[in-house]
Amino acid sequence: MSEENAVQAEPLPERESMPFDVVIVGAGPAGLSAAIRLKQINEELTVVVLEKGPEVGAHILSGAVVDPIAIDKLLPDWKDDADHPFKVEVTADEFHMRTEKGGWKLPNFIFPPLLNNHGNYIVSLGNVCRWMAAKAEALGVEIYPGFAGAEVLYNEKGEVYGVATGDMGVGKDGQPGPSFERGMELHGKYILISEGVRGSLAKQLINKFDLDKDSDPEKFGLGMKELWEIDPSKHKQGHVSHSFGWPLDSSTDGGSFIYHIDNNQVYVGFVVALGYKNPYLSPFEEFQRFKTHPAVASLLEGGKRIAYGARAITQGGWQSVPKLCFPGGALLGCSAGFVNVPRIKGSHNAMLSGMLAAEKAAAAIAAGRAQDELTDYETEWRDSEIGKDLKRVRNVKPLVTKFGTMWGTMASGFEMWCNTILKWSPFGTMHHKKWDYQATEPASMHTKINYQKPDGKLTFDRLSSVFLSNTNHAEEQPAHLHVKDLVLQTESELKKYAGPSSRYCPAGVYEWVDKDGNAIINGEGNSEGAKFVVNFQNCVHCKTCDIKDPNQNINWITPQGGEGPVYPNM
Repeated sequence: MSEENAVQAEPLPERESMPFDVVIVGAGPAGLSAAIRLKQINEELTVVVLEKGPEVGAHILSGAVVDPIAIDKLLPDWKDDADHPFKVEVTADEFHMRTEKGGWKLPNFIFPPLLNNHGNYIVSLGNVCRWMAAKAEALGVEIYPGFAGAEVLYNEKGEVYGVATGDMGVGKDGQPGPSFERGMELHGKYILISEGVRGSLAKQLINKFDLDKDSDPEKFGLGMKELWEIDPSKHKQGHVSHSFGWPLDSSTDGGSFIYHIDNNQVYVGFVVALGYKNPYLSPFEEFQRFKTHPAVASLLEGGKRIAYGARAITQGGWQSVPKLCFPGGALLGCSAGFVNVPRIKGSHNAMLSGMLAAEKAAAAIAAGRAQDELTDYETEWRDSEIGKDLKRVRNVKPLVTKFGTMWGTMASGFEMWCNTILKWSPFGTMHHKKWDYQATEPASMHTKINYQKPDGKLTFDRLSSVFLSNTNHAEEQPAHLHVKDLVLQTESELKKYAGPSSRYCPAGVYEWVDKDGNAIINGEGNSEGAKFVVNFQNCVHCKTCDIKDPNQNINWITPQGGEGPVYPNM
């Protein structure tokens, strides 16, 4: 094209900016705890929280049984608030080993005290965040839901001084549309990143500042959850049940949870560790299969499924936590990876990390500092309640990975008792050696798994499940799921691994079709001229594709603010 005929794109207008003392990205437990603690320390501090969901709590998904250690510390008088969300205290705690048709209950006395759930609460973590947001706003914190942190801002020294929200009204072609609005810059003396698991800004910051150079590869699980209303005669408010074993084989790590909340409702969930080898495995289908177990099916029989969601979970623990501070800010909560895997809990550590980071940021600002590293946060977390919680279970995940579910669980139980009684581990500190995507093996090494069709009563398909998550993305916007190399996707993801994206995604985002538009299932079909279809409108923001794609060829970024799932009571 000649120079005189070239169409020059109009330069984008400058973003407007707003200054704050502290900018927090993500209104989850960590971010809101940080915001509240900052205001508790100094009510004059200006604090803003960005939240990509349309409302606080809309994108929050967790089990969740919460250890109140953090909320007791942050808001000591929370029980005096009649509107608090900690209504259902755990009354019974069970562990089961499942076989296909049966199994057995494990005696509670064999489990170390740290796995005891008495004194904990079954909650909707989304509702906890909604309640915490009201507390934060009452203290003067500004919260902006519907605005995703889309870009990190660096000064001439390479220090982080702010974030920018995404532009709105961008068309599919990436160009400004009729309703285009430029994003806003939010500047701060410190930027706290609490986006949750595999956050897009956290991932960029970890790479830019090489924050994980001295830590093990992070490990992840995919957690899926349904909310059911069941027969009142079967309901046991406060009852907590966990299981491992069937339907997963001994080499695939994962397990289930069933939590009885109030109003004759139960949370039914299933977690599959994403380090599995077989590309034919579908975590979503394994979850549906789990519900056909006689003990689970009898509980749900006659009930009604109300909601569904899915989310990645960090599982690397102590060894995989990256350096937490960078010039101008810090990582909090699940952006750092503070989940205690055997306890299946992370929100208490997320809150504690938010509080600790807030204390260090407030002290730095009081001392006249800005845009430097909050080194005290980095040096103190391992000796705090967070570090103590994670260190004593640091070998559970590596032991299960090494020895399989049965023997690994037994070995990790022995080790947790050693840590409890002797304050010593016979295994030292074991290490995670592979990223989860590296564990995926070629399809030629495995046998296809035949999953049964859903019955629409107990088991369901992906699309009807996504409908219950209230997920929405405007079709006219650019896809927020970026495939870096389509040739690589065809030659490797399809031809070598038989297209696992159509199976690991719990929302039906990805599919392969041949040149005639016919679906290619399990890699079977004509791959010449095959097309990789990305139904980004279905995305529930679980981040599994970003984690499990065997070539790391899919990059998840934030969509336009406010879009994605809207989880009720989840």
